[in-house]
Amino acid sequence: MVAMGEAARPRALFLAGLAAVYIAAFGSLYVQIPGLYGREGILPARRVLRLSGKGLWEQLRDSPTLLWLGPRVGLDTEQGMELLCLLGMAAAFGALLCEAMRDCVVFALLRVFYLSLYQVGQVFLYFQWDSLLLEAGFLAVLVAPLRLLRWGSPAWRPHDAVTFWAVRWLLFRLMFASGVVKLTSRCPTWWGLTALTYHYETQCIPTPGAWLAHQLPVWFQKLSVVATYVIEVAVPVLFFAPLRRLRLFAFYCQVLLQVLIILTGNYNFFNVLTIVLALSLLDEEHVGRWLGRPRRRHGSAWPPSLGSVLATLLELSTYGLLLYWTVRYFSLELNWDKKLLDSKVAFTYHEFTTWLRTVTLPLVGVAFLSLSWEILVAMYRCVCVRGCFWKLWATLQWAIMATATVGLFAVSLVPFTYIEHESNGKLWPGIHRMFGAVERFQVVNSYGLFRRMTGLGGRPEVILEGSWDGHSWTEIEFMYKPGNVSAAPAVVAPHQPRLDWQLWFAALGPHQGSPWFSALVLRLLQGQPDVIRLVQADESRYPFHARPPTFLRAQLYKYWFTSASEASPGPAPWWRRQHVQEFFPAVSLGDPKLETLLSQHGLKDKPPARRRADSLLPRFLGSVRRLCRPFSGPTLLWSLYLVVATAGLLRALARRARGAAPPARHKGPRDRGERNGVRGTEGARPEGRHGNKRKK
Repeated sequence: MVAMGEAARPRALFLAGLAAVYIAAFGSLYVQIPGLYGREGILPARRVLRLSGKGLWEQLRDSPTLLWLGPRVGLDTEQGMELLCLLGMAAAFGALLCEAMRDCVVFALLRVFYLSLYQVGQVFLYFQWDSLLLEAGFLAVLVAPLRLLRWGSPAWRPHDAVTFWAVRWLLFRLMFASGVVKLTSRCPTWWGLTALTYHYETQCIPTPGAWLAHQLPVWFQKLSVVATYVIEVAVPVLFFAPLRRLRLFAFYCQVLLQVLIILTGNYNFFNVLTIVLALSLLDEEHVGRWLGRPRRRHGSAWPPSLGSVLATLLELSTYGLLLYWTVRYFSLELNWDKKLLDSKVAFTYHEFTTWLRTVTLPLVGVAFLSLSWEILVAMYRCVCVRGCFWKLWATLQWAIMATATVGLFAVSLVPFTYIEHESNGKLWPGIHRMFGAVERFQVVNSYGLFRRMTGLGGRPEVILEGSWDGHSWTEIEFMYKPGNVSAAPAVVAPHQPRLDWQLWFAALGPHQGSPWFSALVLRLLQGQPDVIRLVQADESRYPFHARPPTFLRAQLYKYWFTSASEASPGPAPWWRRQHVQEFFPAVSLGDPKLETLLSQHGLKDKPPARRRADSLLPRFLGSVRRLCRPFSGPTLLWSLYLVVATAGLLRALARRARGAAPPARHKGPRDRGERNGVRGTEGARPEGRHGNKRKK
């Protein structure tokens, strides 16, 4: 078995990528806070943090969020959320722009900020990618070096490969579970390989690319589902393969899947975050080739060694088995008459669940063996450190980080084995107790995306309508979600319009299943400007910007993508739709039906008196809010990314103008051996002679 080896560049890319994701997460939420959580918002955050007479530590224990400290600095809950978002954006911006700020202290702060927001986010913040970001953020604290408390370039750490392995384990759990739940859900479209014939038009916020993908022939859509199963169920096992080329193959498979999802759907920062996690599959040499600075390698010997021949045979055998199993279990067959590739599932639900029961715990064993090997190699590297003091220091760090990683791995087995309950029941009870103790901190989570396909009879969509007289009704069009059949699908990633997403979920059932919908109706009847900006950032495009509607109601429609062959006068529509039924009855302010719904869901409370903004911090927050108010979420995020890209370009041009070569960002242990007490031995560098190692 081959260890991950030195991965300084992949780790640097992982931390930079995670910082970019944090910018999207904090920035996207910031622009929506007043409308979602403000004093006159849909679900005011003050409802979650009510004073109960408990002490501060008891409050933090029950709900771990820094927002409890808001009143101590003169801020209400909404202002506290805005402050945390701004601090998070600033810290993530600095970490993305400056390598010296990619520090474990900075990433610890970023995670604490986002966890604090998550605790009061209610239904608008309870998405799997929010949990995924919190778990990845916790791992970044272990992976990132400690720079801020030690000035100068940090040295290589023998335990780096151990903590970085935990990122690979998170990626495995995410992808494998996402593939498995599609089959365990018994969804007929996933079993019939027809899921993608519905997915592109029924997902929350499709892109124009989704319309194009929807036009593809059915046989290709079914083959795409087969490829999805292979990439999500079979390929993740290669994350722990001893051959680097198999890990690289797995990496590019994951990137391909995520890029295709990005092109056809607006899933905010989720797909980019998944690609960032996949960087854990790379090594120093491969990233060096990307950057145009490959590591020197010995020339190929001929004849090749026995180990090289066996590695090549193992790699080819793996590809052959993947192809054979795909053809066998999905009955792939060329139809020469119709010139297409037929496919169908060639196993039963019982056979699949039996297989899942058989492999779940062995897969855990494979992952544990991989982790154990990384720990042993890291221990050997500690032994290779020169000097008694440095050897003890390296061994102490190794012991702490190895223990933390093993503990994290053990706790993660509880949510991972949710995919197979019999395996979950076989876990040691102590692991379940450990998981219960840390569950509220979102350290580990369960995953499983696209479990069932919705909208099989057409995409359900809630359309709000307003009126001044109760007879003439005007549709209220949202910025991002489908409404006007002639409007092109939006491209909004990495921004997540959380109200639009929840309206998609609300359309799947009666309005009583979405209590917040009554509050949305109330705020629109009141003409609350912060809520209106969630609908239209440009208030002039909101049909009731002059004065609020007197009556409001909601209708349920079914939407379908148009086909390329459909002809119509005027601009070609993207959608066609059909009215289904009334979703929410017509109400006005003071209507007994609306008042009853608000009372039932605890949404009928008067906002407290507004705090006087006479201190510096509230005034600063108000100024920043007024400055950002005219801009939409995507505009704000892409402006920040453009600033980062411009700063990076100017820095590169300045370096080139000085005629200096790019600085060596990752020095090898042989270059720093005398300074840090590292002995340059081949045993400490299994991936080659020119190691790129770092140490706190």
